[in-house]
Amino acid sequence: MSGRAALLLGLYRGTLTVLEPAAAGLLAWRQRRGKEDPQRIGERRGFATRSRPEGAPLAWLHGASVGETLGLVPIVERLTQRGLAVLVTSGTRTSAELLARRLPAGAAHQFVPLDVPRYVRRFLDHWRPDLVLLAESDIWPSTVTELSRRGIPLLLVNGRMSERSYRRWQRAPNVIGILLERFALCLAQTQADGERLAGLGAPRVEVAGNLKFDAAPPPADPRVLAQLSGLVAGRPVFVCASTHPGEEELVLAAAQAARVRYPKLLTVVAPRHPRRGPEIAALAGRAGLRAALRSQGALPEPGTEVYIADTIGELGLFYRLASLVFVGGSLVPRGGQNPIEPAKLGAAIVHGPHVHNFADVYAAIDRTGGARPVPDGDALRDAVIELLGNGALIRDMARAAGAAVEGLGGATERTLAAIEPYLAPLQAELR
Repeated sequence: MSGRAALLLGLYRGTLTVLEPAAAGLLAWRQRRGKEDPQRIGERRGFATRSRPEGAPLAWLHGASVGETLGLVPIVERLTQRGLAVLVTSGTRTSAELLARRLPAGAAHQFVPLDVPRYVRRFLDHWRPDLVLLAESDIWPSTVTELSRRGIPLLLVNGRMSERSYRRWQRAPNVIGILLERFALCLAQTQADGERLAGLGAPRVEVAGNLKFDAAPPPADPRVLAQLSGLVAGRPVFVCASTHPGEEELVLAAAQAARVRYPKLLTVVAPRHPRRGPEIAALAGRAGLRAALRSQGALPEPGTEVYIADTIGELGLFYRLASLVFVGGSLVPRGGQNPIEPAKLGAAIVHGPHVHNFADVYAAIDRTGGARPVPDGDALRDAVIELLGNGALIRDMARAAGAAVEGLGGATERTLAAIEPYLAPLQAELR
């Protein structure tokens, strides 16, 4: 460790220690904005709300938000099947609500503590993990340092290092280097991710692929699916999933134009942040479209033109109803949301140009014709009008998207094989 890097890390940890009251203030501010669960906010300061399972080694798996944690679920399932206790942490309320439905018996969820040294120590003193798997790129200095100090094996799984992040870290190579050197193993999603991690100082890097390709598609309640299928029977359904501010105006304009040719069209808007439902309803109203909010118990009636799915955990339902899916975060520079789930559920996909968060995934789906990339809102409008009028093409696209995603699977088995040397000693404790 270089002296300058050690000094910077020490300064970081010292500053967070001094500013611990400010961290509590940040949590209170986030709670007022609905971003923290008031019943569990203590978890963000390292106070556990569940007991540590006794009698079994414990693996701690962490993902920042929805996509990262759901990608870990296949690994969680396999670890619990082997008799290990599993703790899964994340930092968002949405991920917590989804994991409550998806985690198997033998696994528990907690919110990850802020990277304040005392919070991290309190968390680790309670949970005493025997192995830690961090997903993608959520690398926090205090947490990594404390795990290293305690001698707890730390692995990076589904590792991602974008070109943008790589360039940023190159400005502080010693700092990221001393963090990455504390990982016993880094399993990268792609060869490019692996090369960037190695270039920044990770001592042992392997490419295992993207765990998200192996995650089960989101479920849907069969009774609710049957109810909604009956209500929308005979109507084309255009689903706009995980939309961000600045996109809803574009998808609503596309829907309004498409309704001229397809007057029965139902547009479903599922915003990335469900609390924005009323805001989107107001946008639809200003566009002259009749909207209904699912969060208020409304159902898509014959006169409903825009159905706002401002709920959590129901995208699997709407993907199954869709004729065509626009995947959001891609017409605005947010890097694109995950297209794997609609592809697995038989949807044809349209997306914008900003997809660097899932560049390899989109490239594979685009290459097979499973998705239609569009540069802007006008092109989205034209694509929606064209595709909704060509059922055969939509079916071909859906099959191609599903095949592309299926062909990219296998990361779970490769990851488990790579981490087996760290699992075997824990397995031995159970005998």
